[in-house]
Amino acid sequence: MIDQEFMQLSIELAQQAEEAGNLPIGSLITLDGKIVAEGPSRVYQPCYDLTRHAEMEALRALPPELWKNKESLVLFTTLAPCPMYLGAILLYGISRIVYGAESEFDGGKALADHLPPFLKERFQNIEWVGPTMPAECDPLHQRLLETEKEKSD
Repeated sequence: MIDQEFMQLSIELAQQAEEAGNLPIGSLITLDGKIVAEGPSRVYQPCYDLTRHAEMEALRALPPELWKNKESLVLFTTLAPCPMYLGAILLYGISRIVYGAESEFDGGKALADHLPPFLKERFQNIEWVGPTMPAECDPLHQRLLETEKEKSD
């Protein structure tokens, strides 16, 4: 599959997450062109847990024996990395990230100049691809912002 096909599957995960009462974000991880883990956002359901971002769910779902191939793993996500899962991605050593939409509030990539040397080197070795499908992913992001505003009011 090509990047757009994997991103389309991430969008479908985001829509499933939204239907389940979560933020509309979806993520999956591939290895050699095959999906090996996926994660819809589960921040609100089944219980409120801010660590259950879609990307973190995909990282948790990845079978441990596949981590030896970390340089070949590709993470697809509908929204550019936030600081939390950017840190996890850097620690795990994933080398390619494909994202669908930019976000003015996520801040993950903006932290690059402030990372410690070990993580900064890993950050510089990541291939960043995106935004790849903003027409499809920007509306998801807009709904995410609306949901977050409603939850904070």
